[in-house]
Amino acid sequence: MRNLLEFFAKYHHWFLFLLLEIISFVLLFQYNSYQSSVWFSSANVVMGKVYEVESHVSSYFKLSQQNERLAQQNILLTRRIDALSEQLIDKRQGLRAKKMKAFPAQPTYRQIPAKVVSNSVHLRDNFITIDKGTKDGVRRDMGVICGSGVVGIVYLCSSHYSVVIPVLNSKSNISCKIQRHGYFGYLHWTGGATDIAYVDDIPRHAHFRIGDHVVTSGYSSVFPPGILVGKIQHVYNSKDALSYRLQVKLSTDFGNLRDVFVIDDENREEQLELLRTVQDSLKPKQAS
Repeated sequence: MRNLLEFFAKYHHWFLFLLLEIISFVLLFQYNSYQSSVWFSSANVVMGKVYEVESHVSSYFKLSQQNERLAQQNILLTRRIDALSEQLIDKRQGLRAKKMKAFPAQPTYRQIPAKVVSNSVHLRDNFITIDKGTKDGVRRDMGVICGSGVVGIVYLCSSHYSVVIPVLNSKSNISCKIQRHGYFGYLHWTGGATDIAYVDDIPRHAHFRIGDHVVTSGYSSVFPPGILVGKIQHVYNSKDALSYRLQVKLSTDFGNLRDVFVIDDENREEQLELLRTVQDSLKPKQAS
């Protein structure tokens, strides 16, 4: 306390000077209209800049929520485009129009939002870890997508985390089809470039063009039909020359993956149980 009093006593003339300056400025701006208007104009400019910076900072911290909403909208638009394309083909062929298949309108599918917590892209067998697990409803063999397309399939789950086998894994095997044509095959990644994969087993009589989109076929309980996979870049003959192999430019940027969605099909367990029953019935019975 003594040191504080000594400090004020030593520099009292400076404090007196500041006090008189403040009083003079108050009197100047309070009783002079021109100086007062200049003061308020300057203050408004400064406060405007402060509010602008505050708005930018607030927007930055809300980017994650905005990205999640945009990803959901992209998924919705992709599904609607696929549904409209199929309806257009049916109309041209004189067939009965199919019902609209917009993704959120399908009661059997639910999206579980998640964030990528670890990711690899340069290995032969890459894996992705997400921050949702069994307590969030995630189960093994569920499909994982993002706003731009297919990501992979859930491989292992704990209570709060899950490991995903992405397209960029040698064990990945996803059923796909050529949009608007319906010919289907299986998507594989052979290593190398992280934006290139291949669809095998496309029949020789299939009609398509370079630039056509490849989407999920919906022939399994993992992915709904019409989720974007990529675009056809090149066409090769298979090794046995009985089918085509398509080089596909993947729509998902795996090196910049942040927000994903796990696809929960409410009818999935029923389909898997039926499949197991069929497989068990086809197994040869042991002789008694």
